[in-house]
Amino acid sequence: MSEFKELIKSFSKSREYVRDFFVYGFKTRDEFGGWSGRTYDNERRRLESWLSGYVRQDYSGKAKNIYLSIDSNLLDTNPLYRVWKAKSFTDNDIMLHFYILDYLQRFSESTADEITDGILAEYDVMFDSQIVRRKCNQYAKDGILSKEKSGKEVLYALNPPFRELLSAYPNLSNAIKFYQLSSPLGIVGNTMMENASFKNDIFRIKHNFFVHTLEDEILLAILQAMNEEKTVLLKVKSTKTENFLEAEGVPLKVFVSTRTGRRFLCLYRPKTKRFTAVRLDAVKNVEIKDAYPDYKDIRENLEKNKTLAWGVSFQNSNHRHLEHVKLTLHINEHSEAFILKRLEREGKGGTIRRIAPDTFCYETDVFDANEMVPWIRTFIGRVTAIESDNQKLNQLFQRDFEEMYRMYFGECAEDYK
Repeated sequence: MSEFKELIKSFSKSREYVRDFFVYGFKTRDEFGGWSGRTYDNERRRLESWLSGYVRQDYSGKAKNIYLSIDSNLLDTNPLYRVWKAKSFTDNDIMLHFYILDYLQRFSESTADEITDGILAEYDVMFDSQIVRRKCNQYAKDGILSKEKSGKEVLYALNPPFRELLSAYPNLSNAIKFYQLSSPLGIVGNTMMENASFKNDIFRIKHNFFVHTLEDEILLAILQAMNEEKTVLLKVKSTKTENFLEAEGVPLKVFVSTRTGRRFLCLYRPKTKRFTAVRLDAVKNVEIKDAYPDYKDIRENLEKNKTLAWGVSFQNSNHRHLEHVKLTLHINEHSEAFILKRLEREGKGGTIRRIAPDTFCYETDVFDANEMVPWIRTFIGRVTAIESDNQKLNQLFQRDFEEMYRMYFGECAEDYK
């Protein structure tokens, strides 16, 4: 039997478990499908080690379920960043890390061969010069070392400590405190804070979406492809069927829901010549492919079409170009002027007309009218009629209204109609 280890080689499996415990926490051991019981036990133990202060447990009958309880309103950083810092390493990795940094701190600029010889002379430990060179190149890429060519030689040196940069720019620490709590890839700011030994003592965010840091690795690869104007091949897990599928296209923009924090990638599919949206938390792998020659043109086309998308969808089930939606609302003109202001603020360019005393008509054209349903529901009680090219929208609204009616009136609902 293999020994349990807290550190991990692959983040993908742990990412799924942390997301499940955080979002769908009220599950028993048997309800976590797709993995063996031993895998569940190992991931649960890792979770309890990484996030011990936030792990709760409850019982459903005789079965115990584990879940995460995190209140973003009270925290100065995202506790899920700890998951990113659990990558495994070998004994040689950690030894070489400290040998290289200690040697360069004492002897300044050196080549990889000089560092290798120096480690042998100073610490009586032998490493292959190619291994030392690869490690130095990796650290230069990560910003730990500087790398400069001098003639035929490549010299490595330690970069100035981050504390020196903070002392030169005193307000930079406040920007980092805010960034690590509020922005995508906030793990970068959190790592800077730990390296410079300071904490966020200023900012708190009432509604923060901590769980979305788990897909930042995927986001980083997508942003790289966007910056290089290249296509990507995505491996996507269906949120409905659990099946895996591949999607190839041109990544153009990442949309973020202000309500849930969920992130969507807007992908242009050259084969169908259409925009589509892919949930970022459903993407399991990103492969960056070739440069796309017409990248700027389709990006401009996206900006033109974006105004006609209610949410993130650019297509509908009937393949119409646009769907028309018309709402008739009863609004008291004297006491409910704030409703009219809300329509103007949230209506995304739709037209508002007064058609009778205390009666107003709101109309708009969008790509996918189904995305309007959650917003329309907030006007229940004021909506007197709803008309749309999308019959599913009409049926869905009617169904919601009838279910709410039954909820309040129960079996007697028919008597009240």
